[in-house]
Amino acid sequence: MGQKLKIAGWVSVGALAGALTTVSLQTVARGAMTPLPLEEIQQLSAVFGIVKTDYVEQVDDKKLITDAISGMVASLDPHSQYFDKKSFKEFREGTSGRFVGVGIEITQEDGLIKIVSPIEGSPADRAGLKTNDLITKIDETAVKGLSLNDAVKRMRGEPNTKVTLTILRKDESRSFPVTITREEIKTQSVKGKLIEPGYGWIRLSQFQERTVDDFVRKVEEIYKQDPQLKGLVLDLRNDPGGLLDAAVAISSAFLPQGVTVVSTNGQLQESKATFKADPEFYARRGQGDPLQRLPAALKKVPLVVLVNEGSASASEIVAGALQDHHRATIMGSQTFGKGSVQTVRPLGPDTGLKLTTARYYTPSGKSIQAKGIVPDVMVDETAEGDMYAALRMREADLEKHLSSGQGEEVKDEAREKAREEARKRLEEEAKKPASERRLPEFGSDKDFQLRQALNQLQGKSVKVSKTLTERPAETKEE
Repeated sequence: MGQKLKIAGWVSVGALAGALTTVSLQTVARGAMTPLPLEEIQQLSAVFGIVKTDYVEQVDDKKLITDAISGMVASLDPHSQYFDKKSFKEFREGTSGRFVGVGIEITQEDGLIKIVSPIEGSPADRAGLKTNDLITKIDETAVKGLSLNDAVKRMRGEPNTKVTLTILRKDESRSFPVTITREEIKTQSVKGKLIEPGYGWIRLSQFQERTVDDFVRKVEEIYKQDPQLKGLVLDLRNDPGGLLDAAVAISSAFLPQGVTVVSTNGQLQESKATFKADPEFYARRGQGDPLQRLPAALKKVPLVVLVNEGSASASEIVAGALQDHHRATIMGSQTFGKGSVQTVRPLGPDTGLKLTTARYYTPSGKSIQAKGIVPDVMVDETAEGDMYAALRMREADLEKHLSSGQGEEVKDEAREKAREEARKRLEEEAKKPASERRLPEFGSDKDFQLRQALNQLQGKSVKVSKTLTERPAETKEE
């Protein structure tokens, strides 16, 4: 296992956005070079020269070359990408679960930035920022008109530097500035608790470097509270992915040792690999098996896995492995369908190339790409139904997405009709106060899907969805 597959996840932020995630295989660039098409290279050189001499104003050489590389790679599929110095650094931060900032989870509301939650113990938490506070300015820049990503970039920075946020606190009818010193933030990717005697809930929001250790600690806490656990819900809803070794480890926590968790296949020899439920495939070098402390009962405890359209990449690997090995009942809605592997090749000390090099497959050999994991039991988000699921993007909706490799996709005209109906409902829903629009928090007593998962574990009646349907299967080319 000289090479380790890694997955890094990005999520399109917003109430109805889907997850865009990538699976990345960290490797060094290969020495062998393919012959260059001289005629096309000469044409590229000619265009470069014409732009330099004839364009209305001078253009920086480095920018022209960088943009040419970016365009070439971006034209392949939605997940291949050229990393400049800044984006390469952000990519590395995304897999570590660490970044330098103020420590808040945010969303957008009425063009402003709304604080969903300050991260416990973070500079924002210590400064007294609260859930539902609105950020109107970041330093001297008005937030109105900024994208969520732009706002995030302005709040992040170097350690020990300061940023001033102007806060609008509606319930106190006042606006005030808060100056916060940035520091390294370690995000928590694991939550969990006993929901009722005998039944536990563990939520993974991303697969990061600390996820496996945090998962083990959370399982230990739950079993300490109730050693006779009768059932467990593993919540992967809206989990966009993360590190593959973490996904293999989480799968291995529930599966018999040595069984296949996921396999990959592509042109490169290094892209043909099988990952099994064994420490060899997930233990960090020199650190031993992180799962050793887990109670033996975890291998047998009845298990439900919750997924939705926002569950992608590493989440789909876990759900697919547990489903194929009949270890868990998968409940919720069809997952995102991100089943391709990206290889990250350094191009220098601080730039790199992320290129799609393989697809990954569940233990039974099914490609997840552009298809996703279909739950064993379809369950709506609320008792009233899954009103806006049709608006959420999946891999198959992305322009230039890679096919599954197991047949061409069928256009889903019914889905387009459902989207139009959902848009109309959303317009009506948007007229309601925000407090009435928001879906219940995952893990709360109003979490409808979690309640149905508990019913499944307890042998009670489950309210199966009447609105969710599986996306049409792909048909084989003749």
